[in-house]
Amino acid sequence: MSGGEEFFIGSIDQGTTSTRFIIYDRHARPIASHQVEFTQFYPEAGWVEHDPTEILQSLRVCMAKALDKATAAGHNVDAGLRAIGLTNQRETTVIWSRSTGLPLYNAIVWMDARTSTICHRLVRDLPGGRDHFVPTCGLPISTYFSALKIMWLLENVDVVRDAVRSGDAMFGTIDTWMIWNLTGGCGAVDREEKPVLGLHVTDCSNAARTMLMDLRTLDWDRPTLDALGIPIEILPKIISNSEKIGVIANGWPLAGIPITGCLGDQHAAMLGQLCRKGEAKSTYGTGAFILLNTGDEIVRSSHGLLTTIAHKLGPEAPTSYALEGSIAIAGAAVQWLRDGMGIIHTASEIEDLAELVENSGGVYFVPAFNGLFAPWWRDDARGVCIGITRFTNKGHIARAVLESICFQVNDVLASMHKDAGERGEAKTQVGEFLLRVDGGATVNNLLMQIQADLLGSPVVRPADIETTALGAAYAAGLAIGVWTEEQIYSVGNKEKTTVFHPKSDEAQRKKRSESWSKAVSRTFDLADLSL
Repeated sequence: MSGGEEFFIGSIDQGTTSTRFIIYDRHARPIASHQVEFTQFYPEAGWVEHDPTEILQSLRVCMAKALDKATAAGHNVDAGLRAIGLTNQRETTVIWSRSTGLPLYNAIVWMDARTSTICHRLVRDLPGGRDHFVPTCGLPISTYFSALKIMWLLENVDVVRDAVRSGDAMFGTIDTWMIWNLTGGCGAVDREEKPVLGLHVTDCSNAARTMLMDLRTLDWDRPTLDALGIPIEILPKIISNSEKIGVIANGWPLAGIPITGCLGDQHAAMLGQLCRKGEAKSTYGTGAFILLNTGDEIVRSSHGLLTTIAHKLGPEAPTSYALEGSIAIAGAAVQWLRDGMGIIHTASEIEDLAELVENSGGVYFVPAFNGLFAPWWRDDARGVCIGITRFTNKGHIARAVLESICFQVNDVLASMHKDAGERGEAKTQVGEFLLRVDGGATVNNLLMQIQADLLGSPVVRPADIETTALGAAYAAGLAIGVWTEEQIYSVGNKEKTTVFHPKSDEAQRKKRSESWSKAVSRTFDLADLSL
């Protein structure tokens, strides 16, 4: 990635709590960025919504502000920006009007649990129970996935049902919603004043999280759609992660720039971390998401994990697959400690508070706020904090919250090891398994050390922890040929990293893991507790 004329690649990173736009130079180094948080709506217990129009506004501001910052720093981005990639929170569901371009309901967020009744009905009525669709899509029936959210909207929102019947409804995850609007929406004009309409597309990694796509064919699965009563007419076209998708329409910052990369956030992070077959990464954000690249092999989990797409870097490129463990509440537990309990004032304070004590004092915190995802899949679970005594103080609670994140990741990695086996995991020359980490929470050194201690393996943090946006930039650059896969992997692997080595022994790890499992068992069957 050295030599040649200067150029830039833009990256949209649309997450669960904020939107970000980052501009990278030809060395894939960030030269400017801007981030905007947006509103979280909690209409009822277990419900989480976003305003899709507010997400678009946050995107518009981020693009314009990042461009201003780059220009102020002396970069001629206007002349040198070649393409834009985007990455997004997955599963979050939007249905909007084809004719007006307006959402017909708020976006139902991935962690929203309102569809539990529908899930229980399907599990009861379908011959395969919870795993009925696993052979096709790799996913169990869960509140997590988009298909159940579409069903809820069809069953509970009259305007959505009417729009579907009239042919006016369009479904999309957040990638689809952004691309449709960025490329023209329900009507715009290009630079030659010709009318253009938005493109209704999704990439295969986002489509893999709907529960509606066949992992082998990368097409919508008709039997699944029929079983769930979802019309194929509302669904977008499925494309690869790296190709020329469309051009940004007039009325947006950077009009005329092509969009050439699109991946769900965790798949983008895996690409940004340059995970080859047998290598795993864990992203610590609102939730935590652990993916192990299984190459061209579709590995079925028997230990509570999901089978999904890693990436497909071009229309004719081979498809890489992955095993995934999804954890609903990670950084969100720290936010709860700040916003819900007032124990800390900023998220960064938790590290100092937790370091006031040597351990959690026997306190275990399980953040099953809306149930538990992998590997437990219990929507009847609710959060618990156990082991409290008069000795317990704020430091113990803070440390227990950090440990809860790491224990959950550890549970997923244990399942991953069982599913993939020794041959499915890449090891170092001395036989160690390395966990690559990224995401905002990884700046917390104590969190990373706890993770290494519980895992019993090294944890590797890159110099640039925003690997999600970087992965989207890589995909965009590959599509237009400014980078090659060989260049990305050779240069990226030379970047400076920080390695956290385990300091605890096997006996300690085993004892603490057993105590954690006991705490997790206490969360089950608590969903219908009366207030």
